[in-house]
Amino acid sequence: MKSCRIHITGASGAGVSSLGRALADALSIPHHDTDDYFWQPTSPPYQNMREPADRLRLMHEMFLPRTDWVVSGSLTGWGDAIIPAFDLVVFLTTPREIRLRRLQAREATRYGAEAVAPGGWRHKETGEFLEWASQYDDGDFASRSLAKHQAWLAALPCPVLPLDGSRPLSELVAEVSRAMAPAR
Repeated sequence: MKSCRIHITGASGAGVSSLGRALADALSIPHHDTDDYFWQPTSPPYQNMREPADRLRLMHEMFLPRTDWVVSGSLTGWGDAIIPAFDLVVFLTTPREIRLRRLQAREATRYGAEAVAPGGWRHKETGEFLEWASQYDDGDFASRSLAKHQAWLAALPCPVLPLDGSRPLSELVAEVSRAMAPAR
């Protein structure tokens, strides 16, 4: 049996992690998220980045040698060493308005609605994060942007499956599963 190593990527809020978890569950294989490797554990989260060599070392220790896995999140600019392991890359694109609504809801769930509301302890950081995320479609090549993602995808040696992240999760899982069927 061939391996099933899938990387799912796209803009923040596109549904990358949700699809990664759902797909891993459907295929009964492990799911990993790049945020767990990119960021050091802190409270609140996402405060301190790990060094790229440490990220890659942890990924090699946790899942890369295994036959089957799904990894979701962005690796652009730091994870090129693991590109040869991919059997398929799924690229989710989702309209900006939907992504920003999802991110606002995620921030409220993660930190509490009062924390992200005006006057809350997390309001400023949430606003800055949403502003950063809103620039993805039109951002320059130096930042995490659609243009940067497209250039990265064009250079990949494996198939790339572009999907609309605004579609129902069950449809996306079914489409990726069909794309991987010959490998399973």
